[in-house]
Amino acid sequence: MRIGIDVRCLAEGRRTGVEEYLLSLLDNLFRLDKENEYLLFFNSFSRKKVDFSWAEKYPNVKVKKFRIPNKFLNFSFWYLNWPKLDRLVGGTDVFFLPNIIFGSLSRKTKVVLTVHDLSFERHLENFSWKRKLWHLFINPKKICRRADQIIAVSKSTGADLESLYGIFPEKISCIASGISEKFKYLDRNNPHLIEIKEKYKLPYKFILYLGTIEPRKNIVGIIQAFEFLRKEAAAKGWEEIKKIKLVLAGHLGWLVEDIFSEIKKSPYAEEILYLNSLPDEDKVYLYNLASLFIYPSFFEGFGFPPLEAMACEVPVISSHNSSLAEVVGMGGILINPDRPDEIFQALRTILSSRELSEKLKMEGKKQALNFNWPKTARETLGVFKKLGKSS
Repeated sequence: MRIGIDVRCLAEGRRTGVEEYLLSLLDNLFRLDKENEYLLFFNSFSRKKVDFSWAEKYPNVKVKKFRIPNKFLNFSFWYLNWPKLDRLVGGTDVFFLPNIIFGSLSRKTKVVLTVHDLSFERHLENFSWKRKLWHLFINPKKICRRADQIIAVSKSTGADLESLYGIFPEKISCIASGISEKFKYLDRNNPHLIEIKEKYKLPYKFILYLGTIEPRKNIVGIIQAFEFLRKEAAAKGWEEIKKIKLVLAGHLGWLVEDIFSEIKKSPYAEEILYLNSLPDEDKVYLYNLASLFIYPSFFEGFGFPPLEAMACEVPVISSHNSSLAEVVGMGGILINPDRPDEIFQALRTILSSRELSEKLKMEGKKQALNFNWPKTARETLGVFKKLGKSS
């Protein structure tokens, strides 16, 4: 069977959710499957180098590289329904789209599409006008209905596909993403922990948020809850909590002005540290150095960061909504993201109870073991094989 895969999202060179998903899935899929042939469609008009050595080492994997201007390519897809991606790579039985994106495929090719979330349908107010326009042009509903099988990364996303787009449940395979084995608890004597602490001038104790800096992540709510915590600590003389600081880490998304305005006007602005574009290799050390991890997002299709933090045995606070409830489970404290006072109560409870903190570390580690990439790759390959037999 010849399987085509759209890997255009790798052209940006960042490890955000979709890129993390694709790279981790394919690495495990290629290790697992030596039988089928994989043809990767990559397009980038710029001459920026993208490393594909991890894929090209497999004899049954070929990367087909093109240098077509993206605007021209998208224009052709939109108005001409051409060129056909499966034909560009030499013909395929099944074609895999790892996210909702412009494209055109022959009718004879079976299409597998991964949908990470429908946040742009649920929370349109959190998107810039450019992103709204993009989703209007791309027509996600049409792309979902064209697919022969959809992989939903959570049951929550699967339910949204049914209710918002009318997708039949038999067309949806709920296959959870995994997390890398590199996310784990590190011994306190690990020399890299000291290096990272000094590199970013991190405080001795801090609350950590790691993810895209944008309104959907409810960072303003985190800042407000942190202010409540510090004010109460000062009023009641809680010396340990008075020392704790807040670290916000991640690359900038859209509509960030209100977030930085909130930081600037905070009476604890000097206690809030922002780290931009954290290298992927530093993340595990940052998690391990944190006293607590917080992720009160308004909506997530999956949510890698809380799972990674739990694997590193860090107590986690997250939202009781969308996919986060099923991802975090009993491994963390779940709160209402619309209630900064509830976020504050969770912060205070964990930071003032060593017993609860230790319990959450153990429960979180146990929960994180349920999510691994080899399992995701096996189940995804099962979808490909099923469609391949029916073609």
